[in-house]
Amino acid sequence: MTYGEKIIPFLNNLSLNMDLPDDIRVMNPYLSKEVKEIVSSFYRKFFPDDNPRTFLIGINPGRFGAGVTGISFTDPIRLEDVCHIPNSFEKKQEISSVFIYRMIEAFGGPGAFYQKFYVTAVCPLGFTRLGKNLNYYDLKELQQMVSPFIVATMQEQLGFGANRKTAYCIGEGKNYRFLKKLNESHDFFEKIIPLPHPRFVMQYRHKKVEEYINNYLKLLRM
Repeated sequence: MTYGEKIIPFLNNLSLNMDLPDDIRVMNPYLSKEVKEIVSSFYRKFFPDDNPRTFLIGINPGRFGAGVTGISFTDPIRLEDVCHIPNSFEKKQEISSVFIYRMIEAFGGPGAFYQKFYVTAVCPLGFTRLGKNLNYYDLKELQQMVSPFIVATMQEQLGFGANRKTAYCIGEGKNYRFLKKLNESHDFFEKIIPLPHPRFVMQYRHKKVEEYINNYLKLLRM
């Protein structure tokens, strides 16, 4: 079984059935028929082998990236123009996706990049509150409620074939602190290296984007 054939059913069968606070909604793009088809096309195209991958771990899907396409840090524009997977989603840009795919192009393109790396999230399903993105760590109650789901899904993903020596956390703040603490309890990886979050870079360090991309590449090639 290829790496892609392991990822596809994992994503397409994700569900989070629990009583969340009334104003919080789970964002599950994998309930959509088109997303299921996109997921199958993407992972069959870029993960057609059974080689282990190094994990890059974000926070959770957002409304304009993975929350639409089902692919981590991949908005509909990058999905079609860079990955060459046509889709009918509104071609709305997600700035984290812009950074990640500029970095992927600098690495050698999606074919070269995904041959070595698997991009996922601490929590593979996202959340909204009053129509806006909500990170799993934004509310202590939510973080505690979804922690068993996070542990179970991470352990399942490690079974796809993971480089257990080193993983990269996308986000140097709360996401890294949570993942580092979780890793100390569950021994997912020997070492986790934090990376600046693309949204932070694009919003607050835009003039230094190339410098941040070069730093990503330097760390990923260690």
